[in-house]
Amino acid sequence: MPLAGVTESVVATLGPNDRWNLAALGLHEPEGGDGGSTPGDGGASVRARTWGRTRTRRNFAARGGGVVQFVADPRDFVDAAVTVREESDPVVDSADAWVRVSARRGDAGERGGTEWVDWRLTPAESAVVGGGVRTINRGFGAVIEATVAASRLDVPAYDTAHLLDRLAYFERVVDRCGGAREREAFARLSAATGWRERDERRE
Repeated sequence: MPLAGVTESVVATLGPNDRWNLAALGLHEPEGGDGGSTPGDGGASVRARTWGRTRTRRNFAARGGGVVQFVADPRDFVDAAVTVREESDPVVDSADAWVRVSARRGDAGERGGTEWVDWRLTPAESAVVGGGVRTINRGFGAVIEATVAASRLDVPAYDTAHLLDRLAYFERVVDRCGGAREREAFARLSAATGWRERDERRE
């Protein structure tokens, strides 16, 4: 299936206790993608980045892979992102699809005192277990939230400076995590509302 921008997923990696650790993982579309690139076509891989000395980083290094899954239940995202969740089975009940991947270490570095490592994930086996696969892209969510903020710019009950700050933040999210459609949508929103000009006058 096509990936655009940074698609949010849940990854299961097998730990030293032989239990599967669940964590949130952003999947960057293949380089040179047009907002609709499909990993697996001709063995294409995607890039994922781990921050800090996490269980995912440790298990990728030790086991050489894991199970990426696409889920639409926000509770599973929260559990994976901010709690330590370990299961005997790698695939959660809410998964629409899963992909067993090999993980090859790539570039590494440090930013803001936190180490990061890039991993090349190559699909090895996959299955669709739901009626259809829904992917979550932070850029799309940011566009939706930006439309709400923009619609309130001329409403006296709302603080304009706060709304402009939110719009600037959402723009950064779209630039970083959105695909071509999300960036085009945000450009349309900016042109239609003129929020940037208001922000420049404020500075």
